[in-house]
Amino acid sequence: MAIDKKTLEHLAKLARLELESREEEKMIHDLGKVLEHFEELKEVDTEAVAPLTGGTELKNALRNDAESRDAISGEAAKDALPNVEGGFLKVPSVFE
Repeated sequence: MAIDKKTLEHLAKLARLELESREEEKMIHDLGKVLEHFEELKEVDTEAVAPLTGGTELKNALRNDAESRDAISGEAAKDALPNVEGGFLKVPSVFE
């Protein structure tokens, strides 16, 4: 597939790029090279290659949640707060 000026203008519009006329020829050439590379990749035999579903086979190393020995009850925590109203911590206003 060749890139022509009309295709380049369409792509530039989609990408919201403003290309100057001197940039257009270079861009057409560069995009042509990229497409040539993809054509080469199409020729690679991938029949025996299993499709990937991700980039790695690593698994998350998670631990089970455990109760902290230093945890205090909700009521004890509220009692330790300086200003509680209606069961919630009351803090100074941030906005006026």
